[in-house]
Formats: sequence, C-alpha cells, structure tokens
Amino acid sequence: MNLELTVEDDRWQGLELLCSRAVDAVLHHCGLDPDLCEVSLLACDDTRIAELNAEFREKPTPTNVLSWPAEDLAAEVAGETPELPEPDFTGEIALGDIAISYDTCAQEAAEAGKSMSDHVTHLIVHGTLHLLGYDHIRDPDATLMEGIEVKILGKLGINDPYNR
Repeated sequence: MNLELTVEDDRWQGLELLCSRAVDAVLHHCGLDPDLCEVSLLACDDTRIAELNAEFREKPTPTNVLSWPAEDLAAEVAGETPELPEPDFTGEIALGDIAISYDTCAQEAAEAGKSMSDHVTHLIVHGTLHLLGYDHIRDPDATLMEGIEVKILGKLGINDPYNR
C-alpha cells in the first residue's frame, strides 16, 4: 500500500506503522489488494482540522477524523455494501485523503479510558471505510459500518469501541 503521510504536529509519534496496519486491515477485509491502493493521511492538530472542517463541511469546529473519498462508492440502498473501487489505467486505486487531529483524539481516548493507539487505530479504520463508500448517516448504513469496524478491530486485538 502506498501511504502518503504528512505530519504537521510533532506529537504524532509512530503513526506510520499504526496507520499502515489499520488501513491494510480494512483493505484485506474488503477484498482489496493493499499493494494497489493509495491513501493520503494528514496528522494535524485541532486548529488545522477545524479549518478543514469549516472549509469542506461548513462546521468551524474541531473533529477527530475527516475523510475525502477519491470517488463516490456509496450504496444507493441503505444497509447495502458499497461498490469496490476499480484500478485506474496505471493499475492503482487512489482511495482518497484522511485528516486526523491529535488534540481531539487524545481527549476522546482519555475520556473513554482507552489507549491513544487503540483509539487512533479505530479512527483510521473508520476513515478508511469512509474512503470505501461506507457511512453512518442512515441507520442501516451505520449498523453495517460499525459491525465491520468491530470485526476489523477485533482482528487487530482491539475491543469493540461501541461497547455493545
């Protein structure tokens, strides 16, 4: 997998291995060859992610993770699995971009009593699923997406983040 990691906040340490592991697990789960896929990830702080959230979602507040899929793969019918992306003429699959904020992630992990690495892994899995057309706006889609997250995280040795 081609992971283009841009670190704007020096507090992000060891993120490349964690991201590679999380994205790879999602791709394998979805039946995609990680060697063909490309993801860009921006590791930033709350100030930067609030700017991005304002620019792209008209919500001028920090958030934990944002995703920009390269193409719309969402299923038309709620609760159905999105289409898989196809390689381009070079044989590669550009999935899109993810941004993640250290401040919000650290705060959420502390409040939930979770390790930062487990929480960030969950958010990278979550963001990668968004790149693949999964969403949580409609209830059936949320159920599908959360179930997949739990399965992938379980394979990575991380407990259900939704505490069912």
